[in-house]
Order: sequence, then structure tokens, then C-alpha cells
Amino acid sequence: MSEKSHDVDSSSLRAAKKEDPLSTGGTGAAAGESVPSPAIHRNPFAWLRDAVHGRMGARYLLGVVFAVLCIVALCIPSPYALRYPGGTLDVLGDVTSDGSTAKVIDIQGAQTYADSGKLLMTTVLVAGAVSPAQNWEALAAYLNKDSVIMPREAVVPYGTSSDDYESESTDQMTTAEDSASTNAVQYVQQHGLVSGLSADSVKVTITPGDVGGPSAGLMYTLGVIDMLTPQQETGGLTIAGTGTMESDGTVGAIGGIRQKMIGAKHDGATWFLAPASNCDEVVGHVPAGMRDVAVSTLDEAYQALVAIGEGKTDGLQQCTTQIYEQATASQSAS
Repeated sequence: MSEKSHDVDSSSLRAAKKEDPLSTGGTGAAAGESVPSPAIHRNPFAWLRDAVHGRMGARYLLGVVFAVLCIVALCIPSPYALRYPGGTLDVLGDVTSDGSTAKVIDIQGAQTYADSGKLLMTTVLVAGAVSPAQNWEALAAYLNKDSVIMPREAVVPYGTSSDDYESESTDQMTTAEDSASTNAVQYVQQHGLVSGLSADSVKVTITPGDVGGPSAGLMYTLGVIDMLTPQQETGGLTIAGTGTMESDGTVGAIGGIRQKMIGAKHDGATWFLAPASNCDEVVGHVPAGMRDVAVSTLDEAYQALVAIGEGKTDGLQQCTTQIYEQATASQSAS
């Protein structure tokens, strides 16, 4: 009588093992295929647990401490003020302030005329003037080729409070507005641009919006003249500029002219009226597609504006080092 044997030939066992899917660890992979190792997911906050229990390596711990210190250092107030290109304002147009819209220049008591072009006053943005900038902002400004980093005292004199700085900036803008109104009306009268204009009957109101400082004086003055005269001085073009307006008609230097030119170019200006006493900063920094014109007086600025509008620009002088030296020498002599 034969008995069933439980013994199996070794070759049969090897063949069965190759065919058995369980022999690959239950993955069902065919013979000869590699089986990927299961992914190991590490808790992203495991480093914190390791630090608490003292299991973090010395180098790793030092790296974490250094990173934390860097973050803290970047958030510390910086001793620098940062200057960036600002926006522009068409002095022949409107401005929105506190939810209401008004004309930038409003003239009562005289006939006014529209101009299809634009006269842009230019601005700069300054971080660190009213309140200190942080170190991370200074680092970002350092990496931005259009910005300037300077000691805060260069913008806000030592010992001047933020309230005093804002108050002084507002007073300077008010002075620029008054100077622009007076100079513009006198210029129109003296050059006979409009007949029968009475300075006593003309009332000029300027609404600058959220802008301070004296540097808009020239563009306000040109804007008033443009509105009082029937000629379209801009010729339909977008013309920007900057400069203080002194009572004797002198166009004075301002700060941040490089950033102002960048802002003007961004807003479509093709011409830029620059104070001659700023020409040292203008040379070599005029944005592509825009041309500068150096001006020393209101008359030079107005004649340049008219020439640009009429397309007669061959005689207009661009900024040079010589013009800057002449302008500063003239101011020193006076």
C-alpha cells in the first residue's frame, strides 16, 4: 500500500518560490523586478522635538540658531532712509484725496483753457523718514538698482521728530503753491501772454493730494501759466519735471531726481525738465526713451515747454557737467 509523502523535490520548491507572489513580500512583483522601498515620512517639526530632547547635532543646532538670529536682525529698525521712484501727478488734471475728486489747479477770476497734453509733477517714496525702516527693507533696497540708501539724518535732521518732519513738509508744499500762483500770474502779465489779466482778481487754488515738500513748485507754475493761456504749450505730449520755484524766478535743486525720472518714464513722459543745479545727478541716468532739458529759470522752463510742444527742440540744452558747474557757480555768487 502506497503512502502519501510530504517530501517535495528541492527543484520543485525553487520553482514554486519563483511563481509565488508572496515570496516578494506580498507586493505581487514578477520575478526579476526590483521592489521600491517604502517612503519614510519625517515630521516637519521633528527638529523641534529633537532639540527639546537634546538629540539634535551640534552643527544642525548652530545652523538653526544662526537662522533665527538672522531673522531677528532683519526685523530690527535700520538707521537708514530708503528712496524709491514715486508716482506722478498731472497738474492739468484731477486728484482724488479723502474719497473726493478735485482739480489739481483751480483758477477763479480768469478765463482758463484746456490742454490735451500732460504736465507731470514727480515724487519719490521715502521709507524710514516718518518711522524707521527695518533692516530687511534696507537689504531689499540695496538689491534694487533703482533705489538709494542714505543715512536717515540726510532726510530727517537729527533731533527732528516725525511730527515735525511731516509738518515741515506740509509747510514747504504750501509755500510752493503760493509761489507758483504768484510767479505764474506775474509771468503771464509781464510777457503779455494774455491781455487784461488782473492779478488782484485771479485766485489760484492748488490741491496736491498726499504730497509734501517744495519740489513741485516749477510744475505748478507751468501748469497755471498753461491754463491761463490759449496756447496748448504741451502740444499733446506728456512732459514731466521738477524743481523749486523761487520768488525771483529761479528754479532750485531738489532731491531724488534720478528716482523721479524713473517714475516719470514709467508714467509715459518723453521729456523731463531738470534744474540745472541737479545736472550732476542727471548726466548718465536719463531713462531710455526720455530726453532731459536743463533749466535755470522759469523763463527757460516755459520757453523749453513751448519748444517741445511745437516740435522745435534742436536748441534745447541737455544736462552736462559744465551746465551744472555754471549753475552752482552762479548760485554761489548770488
